[in-house]
Amino acid sequence: MKLLSVNVGEAKAFDYTDSPSGLTGIDKRPVEGPVRVAAPGPSGVGRSGLAGDTVCDLRFHGGDDRAVSAFAREDMDLWERELGRPLANGSFGENLTTLGLDVNGALIGERWRVGPEVVLEVTGGRIPCRTFGGFVEEKGWVRRFTRSTAGPGALLRVIEPGAFTVGDPVEVVHRPAHDITVSLLHRAATTERALLPSTLVAAEWMESGLLDVARSYVEKYGASS
Repeated sequence: MKLLSVNVGEAKAFDYTDSPSGLTGIDKRPVEGPVRVAAPGPSGVGRSGLAGDTVCDLRFHGGDDRAVSAFAREDMDLWERELGRPLANGSFGENLTTLGLDVNGALIGERWRVGPEVVLEVTGGRIPCRTFGGFVEEKGWVRRFTRSTAGPGALLRVIEPGAFTVGDPVEVVHRPAHDITVSLLHRAATTERALLPSTLVAAEWMESGLLDVARSYVEKYGASS
């Protein structure tokens, strides 16, 4: 299990972004590194956890709970075959493109040691937005990506800061005692909302946006819906 690519993006103006500023950092490109990683601050204030990476829409991106994003190269390869075109590392706006790591099967609260210094903690999965759809340039992309079995990729917080670089090993160093995976939480938040009450066993590790979705659902429908 290793980092195949570390990707960062600059703020750019695109017609398709729904960011209030009209700017997006989704166009992430591989860098050699080493890249410094640290907790960027609370959601709505903090930006990316990676030095040199830009987060523009603080409503849905960045902050301590969503400091880093990861996508498996194996899942990118599935999309390459399905779309019939090459997809470079970073094509889905991910900071880390991994190899050999079960990103979507990771448990919420699972911790990864990346290289000799950095420890990251899984907080949830990516919810696709109009900006993502416009960037990929595929009709109906948000719905298609949401319903795909390939998985959404993971969001992570920084537990131990430091630096990592391309080729660094990734080691799973902790798995919490529940069964809520990135993929399950993604399905619960999107296509199978009746699963939301069950996801609250992972509430202490969950990123704030998805936690709000789960708690709001339980408040409205109850824990046994």
